[in-house]
Order: sequence, then C-alpha cells, then structure tokens
Amino acid sequence: MNQLDFKGRTAIVTGGAQGIGLAIVKRLLDSGATVRIWDRDRKLLDQAVSALPGPVSGAAVDVTEAPVVTKATEEAIRDLGKLDVLVNNAGVAGLNLPTVDYPVEEWERVMRVNLTSQFLCCRSVAPYMAKRKYGRIVNIASIAGKEGNPNAVAYSASKAGVISLTKSLGKELAQAGVLVNCVTPAAAKTAIFDQMTQTHIDYMLAKIPMARFVAVEEVAALVCWLASEDCAFSTGGVFDISGGRATY
Repeated sequence: MNQLDFKGRTAIVTGGAQGIGLAIVKRLLDSGATVRIWDRDRKLLDQAVSALPGPVSGAAVDVTEAPVVTKATEEAIRDLGKLDVLVNNAGVAGLNLPTVDYPVEEWERVMRVNLTSQFLCCRSVAPYMAKRKYGRIVNIASIAGKEGNPNAVAYSASKAGVISLTKSLGKELAQAGVLVNCVTPAAAKTAIFDQMTQTHIDYMLAKIPMARFVAVEEVAALVCWLASEDCAFSTGGVFDISGGRATY
C-alpha cells in the first residue's frame, strides 16, 4: 500500500462503520489521520470503533436530519480540534423495480439518504473549511449516476445528483482552498448487495469489462488520494473507478 501523509489531519467519514466507508476509515488511519465515523447504526458503529487501531471515534448521526448534522459537526470540531476532510459515503440501494412501479415513498427515502444527506453535510462543513482556507470533500457517487441503471431509478438519479452537487460546490469553493470531488465506482461486494435482486447484481457485473466487482480497498485508495494534500488542482471532478465500464 502506498503511504499518504495525513499526519495532523482530521476527517469525518459518513456511513463509515462498514463496506466502502470502513475501508476508507482504515486507509485514513493507516496514513496517520484522526477519524470521526458518523453512522446511524449504533451497533455497527461501536463494533467498528472498538476493532480499529489508532485515533478513531464514532458518533451516531442520522445525516438526513439537518439539525443533527449541524450539532454533530460542532461536536466533531470541538473534539478533534479542527476538520480537514469530509467523506460523504452514507447511502442505500433502494428497491429494484421499474420506474412506473416505483413507490413514491421509496424514491423520497433514497433521495434523502443518498443525496440530501450529502448536501446537508457539505452545507454544514464547508463554511468552516473555507474560513480556515483548507479542506477536502470527497463525495461517493456511482457509475449508475453516469449511465442510469434499469430498475434502479431512485439510486441512479440520486447518484447523478451527487455528481452535480460536487460540480456546483467545487466551483463555488475553487478559490477558498477547499477542493470538492466525487468518485463513481462500479459495484462492490458489500452489505448493500443485500438490498438488491440477484438479477440486478448479475446485470451490474455483466457491464464491467474487467469482469469483477471493485474491491473496497481500491475505492478507498482513490478517495484518500482525493482527500490528501497531494490532490491540489482537481476540484468539481468526477473520478471513475468502474473497471472500464464508464463511457464518459
């Protein structure tokens, strides 16, 4: 593993108690960062924090609730002393159904978890970073946000929204020392697969020219580079990690 220098840096990772988020937390810790995990699953959160070595703490945070995010941000800054990195990773897959059959309530839930949460976290953290003239925000989107997966309308639309959110905020903060980028992974074998049909999983695998799912550690490597000082002239960018699937 190539070493990145996060010594003296602090980070928040949402949805960091499992899957891609946990891999990102581990990579940050291995690189010298102090990390605060936000996750609404208290059991998984406690398990992750107790199992991880290094300066890591957890907070049970529902990132879909604006007052909760504001309070958690204030607590993180107070406890960590500062805030250098935000990784917006929390998300859900939603149901696999044709658009015409998709429940309105499920559409709204997926949008709230996948897109609104990232807006709320960015909105809360960005002013503090801009005031300090330094920050790195990395949003987890998806190849589905570029291409649109059939029978996954809410997920695809929410991840397309994450891409546009990233581009807008990156332009707004381009001269503030705060860089905002997103990654568009292909599917990884995580607990999110439990929310999908086998037909949909097979469809996603068939679309990847490398004929395998991405490893969570591979996503973490890209995310952590984007969160580092080495990333100095990329903002509002969309970074593909899809095994060759991306068409643009």
